[in-house]
Amino acid sequence: MIQAVDLPDTLPVFPLPGALLLPRARLPLHIFEPRYLQMLEDTFKTSHRLIGMVQPFPSKTEDSTLHSIGCAGRVTQFSETEDGRYLITLSGVSRFRIKTEVNGFTPYRRCEVDWGDFTRDLGKVEADKSFNRPGFLDLLERFFESRSLSTDWEALKDAEDELLINSLSMMLDFDPEDKQALLEAPCLATRRETLVTLIEFALRGGSHEEILQ
Repeated sequence: MIQAVDLPDTLPVFPLPGALLLPRARLPLHIFEPRYLQMLEDTFKTSHRLIGMVQPFPSKTEDSTLHSIGCAGRVTQFSETEDGRYLITLSGVSRFRIKTEVNGFTPYRRCEVDWGDFTRDLGKVEADKSFNRPGFLDLLERFFESRSLSTDWEALKDAEDELLINSLSMMLDFDPEDKQALLEAPCLATRRETLVTLIEFALRGGSHEEILQ
């Protein structure tokens, strides 16, 4: 388990719209672009094996502005295909705040980061004491039916609060800005409230603009 003292001051960052990683959750990734293959090779040479996932603001250029808060994941699984691509799994460690982007000679982007606002990410699994699970699952079932989605409902009923809320936050198809709101939620209860709001608006056919009003 990574301790606070092991967290680096500089991280390689992977700007990927809509891809959300949360502490103690797992994110599978398919790495095939040359610059990110280089990033992965360089990451394997470090002791921490951390990569920062971050949402870019919409842009037509590769040097898009990045959101200030991302989440670092440790490469815990990987396999290489015959044509040189990688299938990896990142295990979420901690969120971070970007201080500045580092200008250097790597083909991928790197940032100086600060971990100080997210010390609880390195702690124990969170619980949501005010979680109305039956009501939430009823809402979720209506959402899944509206999208013609299926799932293992027994597994959802038995899942720990954090695993359930974080997995759904990562998996459900929300806009990148909505994913960022889920990432920045200060605690599990707030993330669950945000998730419920997004699901309710989706069921009512609400637009992103309506959510912001």
